[in-house]
Amino acid sequence: MSVTIRVATPEDAREIAEVHVPSWHWAYRDDLPASALEGRTIEDRERDWNGWIASFGIDGEALVVVEGGRVVGFCSYGPSRDDDAPERTGEVLTIYLLEEVAGRGIGRDLFVRANERLRDLGYRRATLWVLETNERSRRFYEKAGWTWDGTTSAHQFDCANLPIVRYATDL
Repeated sequence: MSVTIRVATPEDAREIAEVHVPSWHWAYRDDLPASALEGRTIEDRERDWNGWIASFGIDGEALVVVEGGRVVGFCSYGPSRDDDAPERTGEVLTIYLLEEVAGRGIGRDLFVRANERLRDLGYRRATLWVLETNERSRRFYEKAGWTWDGTTSAHQFDCANLPIVRYATDL
């Protein structure tokens, strides 16, 4: 089946939400307490994604992976939100796939494309935050050439305020 990666549009918000909610459950089932995963609804995430897609300016966007006519993954990025970020530092804000497509190289291709787009947007460096205990994701980023820069925080409400670590790369 052919896979396409393209820039997300507002019309994709529902399908992105339909990936986001179940992907949280499979990706974080061993890392987050059930209470942090419960209560997330596709309707809430659809509203969030409508707002996020509308708020992207010239310095950020989201990509979707479409397979068989449906969105099976997405990645968003934009300017870094970190106070200590040097000028022209971007941030990968999200990257998620449906569990059924994980391990097939789709996430790797999506991440490569996101890095290319960050570079195209004029960023020279990029960062992302990941749960400290999420070994699968950390290995994924390390295989892509990203490294932990030594920074740890617990500022992400979505991560139940558990420790998160910052990865970085030069673009």
